[in-house]
Amino acid sequence: MAFVKLNSVTKFFSVSTNNGEAEGMTAILDISLSIRRGEFISIVGPSGCGKSTILNMIAGLQLPTEGTVTIDGKVVLEPPPVNKDELRDYEKKYRFLSPVYNSLFKNKHRFDISMVFQDHSIYPWKTALNNITFALRLRGIAKEECIVTAKNALAAVGLAGFENNYPYQLSGGMRQRVALARALAVKSKILLMDEPFGLLDGFNRERLQEDLSAVWSKTSLTVVYITHDIEEAVYLSDRVVLMAPSPGVIRNIIPVELPRPRRRTNPEFKEICTNIQKIFHSELTGEYEYGVI
Repeated sequence: MAFVKLNSVTKFFSVSTNNGEAEGMTAILDISLSIRRGEFISIVGPSGCGKSTILNMIAGLQLPTEGTVTIDGKVVLEPPPVNKDELRDYEKKYRFLSPVYNSLFKNKHRFDISMVFQDHSIYPWKTALNNITFALRLRGIAKEECIVTAKNALAAVGLAGFENNYPYQLSGGMRQRVALARALAVKSKILLMDEPFGLLDGFNRERLQEDLSAVWSKTSLTVVYITHDIEEAVYLSDRVVLMAPSPGVIRNIIPVELPRPRRRTNPEFKEICTNIQKIFHSELTGEYEYGVI
């Protein structure tokens, strides 16, 4: 059974031009995707194909124009009613909700989700340890437990001994490790990652990929990972979702059935990367190569 599911999801953005006319674009069109509990999925595609839009809708930061996004069978955000019949059904469904209820629950987490972005987004005035304990305290965890959990999370990403360092005392790769440790420490069920290692040099990027893969293998985390890097997607993922733009659609879903930990020098690893690159090129150019699976 799907844990995270996008069912015929379309997202349309409308804007107003300088002369006051309305225009817009369809970011993604009729996307359907089922993700199993504990699965690691990477979404690969060129800029503008709607990868981040999908991530934002799973997180509940945007709602679909059409279709639904569900987590564990529950709708994340529903599209607003667009006609009288839909409005009547909507009002009937939510007739028991009151302003008091909304005021109590509007800021509560509806789903257990963590996010890691390309920009590490850690607080510059807090130490590595305090960046993590702050997030844990917001979830109502006792101070002593926060400290133990935060130290364990930092150790898991190779930052034992750097607990009292401030971000300015850490390299870019180390700051991103803090962000990853913070996401892991809260022990969410779903981890959404939007090109988290995209700004790092090749060495640090590979090290963090290895850390992430090792930590994920010890958890039941469901991960949805956005990247432009095919090799990164193959190294990390159970399946690789290939998208094409204008509007964003899913073109292929490629399983990666390689044992972990994976080796980039493995001929099978390289073959999968090459095949995905050929498929990706074919979808973008329309030039199909015979024999590519």
